[in-house]
Amino acid sequence: MASPRDPLSYRDAGVDIDAGEALVEAIKPFAKRTMRPGVLAGIGGFGALFELTKKYREPVLVSGTDGVGTKLKLAFALGRHDTVGIDLVAMSVNDILVQGAEPLFFLDYFACGKLDVAVAAEVVKGIARGCELAGCALIGGETAEMPGMYADGEYDLAGFAVGVAEKSRLIDGRSIAAGDAVLGLASSGAHANGYSLVRKILERTAPALDADFHGRPFSAVLLEPTRIYVKSLLALMGELPVKACAHITGGGLVENVPRVLPEGVSAIIEKRAWPRPPLFDWLQKSGGVDEGEMHRVFNCGIGMVVIVAEGDVARATASLEAAGETVFRIGRIEARSAGSPATRVV
Repeated sequence: MASPRDPLSYRDAGVDIDAGEALVEAIKPFAKRTMRPGVLAGIGGFGALFELTKKYREPVLVSGTDGVGTKLKLAFALGRHDTVGIDLVAMSVNDILVQGAEPLFFLDYFACGKLDVAVAAEVVKGIARGCELAGCALIGGETAEMPGMYADGEYDLAGFAVGVAEKSRLIDGRSIAAGDAVLGLASSGAHANGYSLVRKILERTAPALDADFHGRPFSAVLLEPTRIYVKSLLALMGELPVKACAHITGGGLVENVPRVLPEGVSAIIEKRAWPRPPLFDWLQKSGGVDEGEMHRVFNCGIGMVVIVAEGDVARATASLEAAGETVFRIGRIEARSAGSPATRVV
C-alpha cells in the first residue's frame, strides 16, 4: 500500500504525457497529406503559421467553429471512430463556405478522460480525411487528457476552420429577389444533427444495428459522415453569381434557409421535389415524429441549399452535377407578405 508520503507523478494523477507524445507522432503523416500553399509551420509547435497568398486583393478572413454533438455517443456505442472526424471538419467548413470562403486551415480539440492513442489516431485520421475533401490544411490542434471529466471510453471534439474570400465576392443574400430558384444538394444522411432524437428513437425501438438497411448495415447508415460541399460549390462560385447558400444543420430547412434571406422575400420549398432517403422515413415512423418536427430537426435529404437567378439554373445544375453533387430544384423565392414565415415547406 502506497504511503501518503510517496512521491507522485502526473501518470499517478491519470495523465500520460508519453501517450500524448505518441499520438502527435502517429498523426503527423495524416496531417502532412493535407498541406497546401501558405502553410509555414504546422503540427508540433506552439502555434501554426499560415501566409495568405497574393491572389486576393482585399482578403477577408471567415472563421467557424463547431462540434459533432451526440452523434459521438453512437460512435462510442458502436466502437467506430474513423468517420466522426470527417463530421467535425464538415460542420465548420460548410458553414464558412456559404459566405463564399475557401477554407484554408483547420484546428481540432480532442478531450478525454484517459487517452487511448489508437482511438484518438482513428479520430484524427478522419479529421485529416475531411481536410483533404475540403482542400484545407490540418495545421494544429490540442489533445487534452482530463481524468474524471469524461466517462471511460468517451471523448469530445471541437473544430475550428479559417477561410478567405475576396471582399467584393462575399455572399450575403442581399441580391435575392422574387423569382429566383432554390436548388438543393443531396445530403449523405442525417449528417451531425438531430442525434439526440435519433438515439431516443433507437432506445425505444432497439433495432439490430448490424442488420441490412437498403443494402448497407444500419450502423453504417447512422454513422455516415457529413457531406463536404466545398470543392463543388467553390467551382460553381467561380463560374456564375451565387446569390446565397444555406448549410442545413440543426433547425432543418425551415430555420436555416431564413438566415440568408433578405427582408421582403420568402422561400417556398416543395417536399415532393426530392426523394426523401429511407433513413428519415424510418426515423419518422419509428419515433412517431410529426412532419413539421422532421423538417425542424433533420435535413431530410437536403444538406445544402443554393439560391441562383432563374436564368442560371441550368448552368448551376450542370456544374454541380459535374462535380459529383446530386441536385434538385426544390423551390422558389416569392415576395413575402406581412406576418408570413420566411420559409415554408409545402
